[in-house]
Amino acid sequence: MKLAINILLSLIMLAICVWLVWPDAEQQKHIEQAARALNFADFAPYLVGHLALVGVTHFCRAWRWNNLLHPIGVWLSPGRLLATSSVGFMAILALPARLGEFVRPALIRKKGEISAAAALGTIAIERIIDGLLVSLFVFGALFALRAPGSPTWMMPTAYAALGIFSVALVFLAFALRWPKKTVHFWVDLSMIRFVSERVAGKLEEKLLELISGFLVLKDKRNLIIFTLWSITYWGANGMSLWLLARGFGLDLSVLGAFATMGLVAVGITLPNSPGLVGQYQYFTLLGLGLYLDLGNEEIKASAFVFAVALHGIQVIWYLSMGAIAMSSKHVTFAEVAAARSLGENEDDASSTQPA
Repeated sequence: MKLAINILLSLIMLAICVWLVWPDAEQQKHIEQAARALNFADFAPYLVGHLALVGVTHFCRAWRWNNLLHPIGVWLSPGRLLATSSVGFMAILALPARLGEFVRPALIRKKGEISAAAALGTIAIERIIDGLLVSLFVFGALFALRAPGSPTWMMPTAYAALGIFSVALVFLAFALRWPKKTVHFWVDLSMIRFVSERVAGKLEEKLLELISGFLVLKDKRNLIIFTLWSITYWGANGMSLWLLARGFGLDLSVLGAFATMGLVAVGITLPNSPGLVGQYQYFTLLGLGLYLDLGNEEIKASAFVFAVALHGIQVIWYLSMGAIAMSSKHVTFAEVAAARSLGENEDDASSTQPA
């Protein structure tokens, strides 16, 4: 039932976002003209630079995970780390409703050493810190843009993004200081105990295991290193977007590129459509609209082509990296197939390869 609901939400998101970005007949003519006007010889250097920065982004995003795993007693070899991360990133893109987030922790769980819940806790920390960094930047960028004529959605979105991740940060602080009391409080608040005492008890047990993956917050050295890798990751990501936009002739500032990147990052935390189709383009255009005159049909057409190309490059990159990883000795097809059972019979499952 839960899987069916997730898939339904994903398909609803797909339908809404495709409807929002689908161009009408007149817009399609301008889009075709913008695509034909693109000179590959002039565009190629920007594309090469963009791909180089995407490579830096991919490496930093994968490499920093070791600094979250080390405090819970896990340290992956470089090959295993990059392969596991690449498969996980591919799954996040390919699977609906953020179900791909479970793949990385499932691939490293080991019976008697690390539970899937503890590994998933490191992913939760990663998402919360990423979310906080991005929401802080989005809030700052949108706050600087505020004016009487600003879009009505702009500041509520900025405050909402900042608020959600701030609450998550508060939860982390309490969970580390008083784990049992914090978990008990939130389970009681969810009213699950009134439905089933057994389910509530099992949920408390799993949440306490999840909190064991938060240990990096007590390890200042690894937390600092992780944060530095994260800043480099987001910096390369923002610059890659800016460089590709210049290749499409869009006069987008560096600040505008980072704000657009932030809005996309916030937008795709919602139940994602399969492959982020429509969703990625919508939030890209939403960000570009704050810095470019999308009332101009030529600029709007170039922005649309850019959004499609940006998403297409991401899809090809992550699917390719995932496929390469699964063809290596570090991650097997059997492990990836078994990863779908995260949370089901966890105690009986283990990784077939050493971490």
